[in-house]
Amino acid sequence: MKRITTTQLRRKPRDGERIVMVTCYDATFARLVDEANVDVILIGDSLGMVVQGHENTLPVTLDEMIYHCRAVARGAQRAHLVGDLPFGSYQAGTEQLIQSAARLLKEGGVQSVKLEGGAEYADGIAKLVRAGIPVMGHLGLTPQSVHQMGGYRVQAKSQSAADKLLADAVALQEAGCFSLVLEGIPAPVAERVTAALEIPTIGIGAGVGCAGQVLVLYDLLGLDERFAPKFVKKYDNLHRRVVDAVSAYATEVRSGAFPTEEHSHYTSH
Repeated sequence: MKRITTTQLRRKPRDGERIVMVTCYDATFARLVDEANVDVILIGDSLGMVVQGHENTLPVTLDEMIYHCRAVARGAQRAHLVGDLPFGSYQAGTEQLIQSAARLLKEGGVQSVKLEGGAEYADGIAKLVRAGIPVMGHLGLTPQSVHQMGGYRVQAKSQSAADKLLADAVALQEAGCFSLVLEGIPAPVAERVTAALEIPTIGIGAGVGCAGQVLVLYDLLGLDERFAPKFVKKYDNLHRRVVDAVSAYATEVRSGAFPTEEHSHYTSH
């Protein structure tokens, strides 16, 4: 089974197909997501919040990203894999950027990397692409800049901010990005940016005008009842189903109803 390539992803919008991207962090979920026929699996630094329990993505290290990328790569055979470059792994300069991205590909087993930021990273991205490392950009609400932004707020709401976002998008395209994530921006702005680019945009909280969409698997499955932002649609309520299942198990263990003979091994004589 061949993996989906960046060339195939760029072709999808031209063929009238929307790109489906899901974020997950381990082999079991990666196998299930792959079976569901998604196009792209993002191993996001959001694992800092979803898996590790941090308040934001900033504590996540490159080694931790490599660990989770490697786990997902073992579970998924078909989907294109994108690994996030975490905070502190590329901001020091182009040499650090190339080294970190190369590690994600070599040690993590992904096919491309994603990084947050606009035109200020265009030169570095261009060098990554020349080195044979495909890059997905990320504009709008960029979680690694949460403190600078004053929290998780919708971005590009003013005309000047929208114009800057478009200029950044064009700069990233010219640098060689094969696609862009647009997060937390008004739908008309995302639609304008998408129309101006030749590469596909993948939205999260950016409306239907993007060429594709991404959600964190834990969010779309409804695994956390406390987390319910406007941009998330919960396709199931696994929070309640998991709690009910584990509670039923606990009840049977305490009552002696589990295990039964069906779940026990006996030595034959």
